[in-house]
Amino acid sequence: MKSLPKRVLPLITLFIFVLLVSVSAAEESSQATYKVIEELDVRVEMRDGVTLSTNIYRPDTEGSFPVLLVRTPYGNGGAGSKGAHYWAERGYVYIVQDTRGRFESEGLFYPVIFEAGDGLDTQKWVYEQPWCNGRVGTLGGSYVGMTQWMPALEGSPYVDAMFTSVPYTENYTVAYQNGAYRMRLVSRWYSMMCAPYTVDRDDFVANTIDRMDKHLPLIEQDTVAGWRMPAARDFMMHPEYDSYWEPIRFDGKYGNIKSNVYILAGWFDLFTQQNLKNFEKVTEHALARSGRSEHKIIVGPWAHGGYGNSTLGDLDFGETAGINSTEITQRWFDYQLKDLDTGIMDEPPVKIFVMGENVWRFENEWPLARTEYTKYHLHSSGKANTKDGDGRLSTKKTGNEPQDRYIYDPANPVPSDPNGNVYDDFQNAPIDHSGVEARSDVLVYTSIPLKKDIEITGPVSMTLFASSSAKNTDFTAKLLDVYPDGRAIYLCDGIIRASYRNGPVNTTFIEPGKIYEYTIDMWSISNVFKKGHNIRVEVSSSNFPRFNRNLNTALNNALATDMVTAEQTIYHDESHPSCLVLPVIPR
Repeated sequence: MKSLPKRVLPLITLFIFVLLVSVSAAEESSQATYKVIEELDVRVEMRDGVTLSTNIYRPDTEGSFPVLLVRTPYGNGGAGSKGAHYWAERGYVYIVQDTRGRFESEGLFYPVIFEAGDGLDTQKWVYEQPWCNGRVGTLGGSYVGMTQWMPALEGSPYVDAMFTSVPYTENYTVAYQNGAYRMRLVSRWYSMMCAPYTVDRDDFVANTIDRMDKHLPLIEQDTVAGWRMPAARDFMMHPEYDSYWEPIRFDGKYGNIKSNVYILAGWFDLFTQQNLKNFEKVTEHALARSGRSEHKIIVGPWAHGGYGNSTLGDLDFGETAGINSTEITQRWFDYQLKDLDTGIMDEPPVKIFVMGENVWRFENEWPLARTEYTKYHLHSSGKANTKDGDGRLSTKKTGNEPQDRYIYDPANPVPSDPNGNVYDDFQNAPIDHSGVEARSDVLVYTSIPLKKDIEITGPVSMTLFASSSAKNTDFTAKLLDVYPDGRAIYLCDGIIRASYRNGPVNTTFIEPGKIYEYTIDMWSISNVFKKGHNIRVEVSSSNFPRFNRNLNTALNNALATDMVTAEQTIYHDESHPSCLVLPVIPR
């Protein structure tokens, strides 16, 4: 055999070296090497004497190990839990605790309020156990993600790293979005948390929840459910950001967080914007404190869960859309708690799925520094009602154009689900919303077919100049990607209660007939509008039952029983340039 040229040998040597390093890195993750000891229903005492049921799964050997803690209101499992064994077999002590008032734990369940104190007490107890080597992580999703955030915001010194999946956070904005009560979220989730354990969830959703959400006064929803819902009543009686929310606020506390945080989020999740804000804030404080950050976020084409799926709603995002969340979680904790080089810190801090092109992309920050915020102005000849109207959307500035008008009737609100299905706020999805666009109380503004692809990635908002015949009312905006076949695929939306136009503190009613400027936060999205598609925005005054109906009176909507119709006027002229603001990414 002929010898290889000398110049090739270094290349082969380099290739072999890189290959060996890659194999070595791949083998750095923890392996299933231990048998497991189970200690079930261990009672951990809180500062007020209440004991919480805690299950412990640890490697069956002497010594101390890193600990993973899960605090959940959904049941702490039991003997033979496969999820718990997965981690214990890999050299972690895995702990699952029923939160206060749930299943085997003592006390009263009331959302969020006890989670900071109980979390700190539990973390301290864990930290002091002989099987803990002093390195602790927390994990879990939704409410279980929130049980991680609350003690972290209080400056917990016990936790090194958190992995939070679609966490329920920023508690006021979970209940209220720009003043509108996020009714179906609360009635869907909290009613089940208060219900007797024997209640059939599917039967409740099929036969009771719609009656609850239509009931007036709204504060008496629990009389329809048949059991007490004290927190829901409290939420409704505190629509402003007042002292009730102070003990569970996030703002002003991000600098207390000592843990490194990984956030898993979804574009269609009901906590998307809170998750993105949390990443921004913890990163900002970490960089200010030390000039470096180990916080990370991944945002995929998911609703509340379903990370392994490639389809959602009416769209198929391709086989790469799904992820193995357990694998990512293990890479994170193996690095953070075991100092194993899993390669996770070699990746940029932001990973997003760009819909339309259906590709994953790493970024260095959020929002993207190269974003060009572009105004798409509303245009019409005064007849933008329905998709067959004359509403247009373009970057051309507005001239002297007539106003668009519609009647908002709280007795006949625009449905959240255009197909008339039982709407579930936990399963928001990119589905065809053209079914609501035949309604005269929906204004539709559509661009011409695009001549080239346009990517929008980042926060979307609407600047709206409007007047109403009512002293209080709502305005909504919805962004859609219109396909050549006519489907109008939902991407994101927003709402604002007129009395909250200046924020959630010291709110004031509006003067009937007077023009006001509203900024509607439509949350964030990443989507490529393909060549030949249209960009569309819908404007209306209701999104029911996702949000409670504004009854158009100068009364607390939770207490009122009377409703009136409102005559709404949308202005788009030189003095009132109503527009959709899109985060366009240069390509």
